[in-house]
Amino acid sequence: MSARLFAAVVAALAFLPALPAQADTPELPDRIAAAWRTDHVSVDERLRATMPASELARIRTAIRTAGLPVYVALVPQSPYLRASGYDLPTLLHARIGEPGVYIVAVVYDNYWSDQAELFRPAGLRGRDLSSVRADDKQDSEVVDERPAPQIVRTIQQASTAYDGRPLPQVPAADLEPQRSEGGLSVTDKEDRSAYVGLGVGAVLGFALVLFLGLRRRRPAKRVRREHGGDSPPTEAWDVELKADDKIKQAERALARLDKRNNKSTKQLDQRDDAYRRLDAARTLRADQPEDLLAAAGALVLARQAERVASGAELQPPCFFNPTHNPGTSTVDWEDEVEVPACQSCVSVIRRGRTPIGLRVWSKSGLLGHDRKQVPYWTLDPEDNPMVATGFGGLSDDLPERIAVR
Repeated sequence: MSARLFAAVVAALAFLPALPAQADTPELPDRIAAAWRTDHVSVDERLRATMPASELARIRTAIRTAGLPVYVALVPQSPYLRASGYDLPTLLHARIGEPGVYIVAVVYDNYWSDQAELFRPAGLRGRDLSSVRADDKQDSEVVDERPAPQIVRTIQQASTAYDGRPLPQVPAADLEPQRSEGGLSVTDKEDRSAYVGLGVGAVLGFALVLFLGLRRRRPAKRVRREHGGDSPPTEAWDVELKADDKIKQAERALARLDKRNNKSTKQLDQRDDAYRRLDAARTLRADQPEDLLAAAGALVLARQAERVASGAELQPPCFFNPTHNPGTSTVDWEDEVEVPACQSCVSVIRRGRTPIGLRVWSKSGLLGHDRKQVPYWTLDPEDNPMVATGFGGLSDDLPERIAVR
């Protein structure tokens, strides 16, 4: 009898360690991906009791008529989203593995904001979803008290980016009430005038950047051969276009926030912080329109402004290449300093290598006539606030340094 009892105890002890792992709750991306395998609309269990059936019906109708696969998740704000919500569509696509548009709509207090990415079949190219959204003049006018209007508009924008179909008008019921001219404050009128001026300047700047970028493409090929096939530095014109698109998106996010009535103290603080970063991004684009470091800094600041205005948690840039995804992890760097890094750069560092990073042209040689590609962080930090702060990855005072400069 004692031998049987001993064997039963040993078997129980061997089985018990496996129980906690079975009881663990799957992470948010895993829960959404599991739900999408049976239904392309995933509603978080915390929202099911309060989500109107009419909103879900309208979203499903838009999905059926989209002309491409659409995956939609509706979730409440959470600590996980505050830390990594920017990357959630990409993480979900990695789990599903199918082309289409991936939309994650998040409710903050009593308003909605969405993150979306369009993934095409391998080998196909076309317009970016962010480019269509930036050109959509009605995007900032869509109401955000309900999830369906923004999600439906995002699906329409994805369809336009995917196959070039015309972007329809937003129904009047989905638009914010128009304010009369008399309702504008003096500050609003000044801001509107400034936006008009910036818009004209942006068009002229875009034409100049495009001209210079096309003119520089052919010499760049010769440089690559001279350097023995080294990977070329990031093209400034490409970063400039991305920065300009992100500035427009940040402006729309702030416009939605400005239109909200009875803003809380937290929302007012978010608005002020977002404007501070957006103003710094505009300054960089206006003062140094053809500089790669300035364009990358503007991209980072505009991306942060959009995120803050949408109610999401601020994320630092990837120290090694600020044009990558935000730095959601930290790694040890020189002199025992920890720096934020994106997942791509983290994987490189874990293999014992240094990421290529954002590379820029630097003068070298006795008379300074030679040029070579160097990581931006090897430049003199006294000469550039982006280098000194790691584009805000080392210290979050980049907007103030730009304003002082």
